[in-house]
Amino acid sequence: MKIKEIIVVEGRDDTAKIRQAVDADTIETNGSAVNEEILQQIRHAKEKRGVIIFTDPDYPGERIRHIVDQSVPGCKHAFLTRDKARAKHPRRKSLGIEHAAPEAIQEALSAVYELTDMEQSEITKEDLIAHGFIGSPSAARRRERLGELLQIGHTNGKQLLKRLSMFQISKTQFEDATRQLEQEGDNHG
Repeated sequence: MKIKEIIVVEGRDDTAKIRQAVDADTIETNGSAVNEEILQQIRHAKEKRGVIIFTDPDYPGERIRHIVDQSVPGCKHAFLTRDKARAKHPRRKSLGIEHAAPEAIQEALSAVYELTDMEQSEITKEDLIAHGFIGSPSAARRRERLGELLQIGHTNGKQLLKRLSMFQISKTQFEDATRQLEQEGDNHG
């Protein structure tokens, strides 16, 4: 699988793992130390070939994603679930792209999203509360699974509505994913 866009990752290990899964070029941010020189490279890459931001599903990764997205608007985004990014070694609690299986990386890159600023989403905060994604004892677990089903990444309660809107998730897509979550037996009572 050849990727036209340049993939923005956090480090060398991520680049090595991505190259095991797909034929692609990367720009490494060197962790959260994203400097202006790196941002300039990303801007240039976006103009020439397009950019996919593919960072780890943890706080530092989301922070890097935010910095790059704010500095270089119009990038595409790929997400890996926490489960697929977890180190397989029982003593290591690491989370990152470098731990993912090549198939998981291919799947994430084939479901790339382009973020847009929508004025208003069809999905409301009341919908999130009614379906147990905010304010219920299992809300965090339900949000994580919803993020996997919709391939929009893991979010906290405040971020979820914004992420659904940014990815233009329709009310139908949201309801289908919620129904699937319910069928999996994850009730929010």
